[in-house]
Amino acid sequence: MLPWLGLALILLLADQFTKVLILGYYRLGDATYITSFFNVVRVHNTGAAFSFLAAASGWQRWFFTAIGALAAVFIIWMLKSHPGQKLFSFAMACILGGAIGNVIDRTRHGYVVDFLDFHYGNWHFPAFNIADSAITVGAICLILDELQRVRRSR
Repeated sequence: MLPWLGLALILLLADQFTKVLILGYYRLGDATYITSFFNVVRVHNTGAAFSFLAAASGWQRWFFTAIGALAAVFIIWMLKSHPGQKLFSFAMACILGGAIGNVIDRTRHGYVVDFLDFHYGNWHFPAFNIADSAITVGAICLILDELQRVRRSR
């Protein structure tokens, strides 16, 4: 289990380090043009993915913090229960690192710091961060792991 917790810690540290840089060098709304399809921008997300519930009155901060904390406890239990499943454990470690990274933001700031802005013309994908990326990679790996499990069971 230790290597998976180590991976989660590396992802958490990378997430928090990049967010410290963004908070230190960018004001809210500042953006730096990098390529024709990518900017670095400082955005505060008080909601969940794709700013879900961002306009709520503030209760969502603690709701999403609680969900993230409970998810972290559940993931650690899952890692302990499935030590030999590498892809599954990799997925869980990615989700764990990302979830804790966003929980730290919510408790410290009341919002999640997002800064990766991909776009095409006037269309912008919602800004995200390293934690969100880790959660997404973890979710994709969970799907792949389940597809492999189903294929092996046939």
